[in-house]
Amino acid sequence: MRGIIIASFLILQSLVVFSSSSPPDFNFFYWVTYWPGAICDSQKGCCPPPKGNMASDFMIHGLWPQFNNGTWPAFCDQTNLFDISKVSDLVSKMEKKWTEWGVWACPSNETKLWEHEWDKHGTCVQSVFDQHSYFLTNLRFRQKLNLLNILKQKGIKPDGGLYGLDEIKNAIKCAIGFAPGIECNEDVKGTKQLFQIYICLDNYAKEFVECPYVPDRSCASKIKFPKFPKKDSLGESLSVISSV
Repeated sequence: MRGIIIASFLILQSLVVFSSSSPPDFNFFYWVTYWPGAICDSQKGCCPPPKGNMASDFMIHGLWPQFNNGTWPAFCDQTNLFDISKVSDLVSKMEKKWTEWGVWACPSNETKLWEHEWDKHGTCVQSVFDQHSYFLTNLRFRQKLNLLNILKQKGIKPDGGLYGLDEIKNAIKCAIGFAPGIECNEDVKGTKQLFQIYICLDNYAKEFVECPYVPDRSCASKIKFPKFPKKDSLGESLSVISSV
């Protein structure tokens, strides 16, 4: 009987150890989307997505773990690199919401972008996500948060006009409760324009949180919201986010 009790205790102990999970060793996430018009309206230009998805909308860039001190982990596990077979059921949605506008080279290659996002950022969050849940979480936030509609409802439209940086941030804050970070680039004339939006999430990517810091220094007080590119105006060159 004593042996049975000990054996049972050891089995229970092993189950507790196996089922316990250590908390993430980073502090929060940036969930980042980009506006294709800002890539195509830059000095470097862009190229259309290979699947022909030309829907006017913000596109997912990625989900990036961050530390509160302004640094971040990267390329954490070379033994678990991107495997498209693990997200095969998500590919059709990713081709619509996570499209490639020349992030790496023309012609565009979505798989390279997805591979880069997992290998650089996803491998550092395996205490929270496997490959499938990492990409699924990105898609779910994209479905939950329609940034273009949020901005349009406040009269902020991709018409090539200038809008206040605080006006854009406040429009999104009204929708999610927290101000985002805004990253700008420059058009061919040197005008600062809306490029990427950074939404901060807790370190389990479940809730919106206040951003400990945001990359707003690249913007002016008023920034351009460039028009969505027309297919016949697209160049054949690298985009501005190839190193991100």
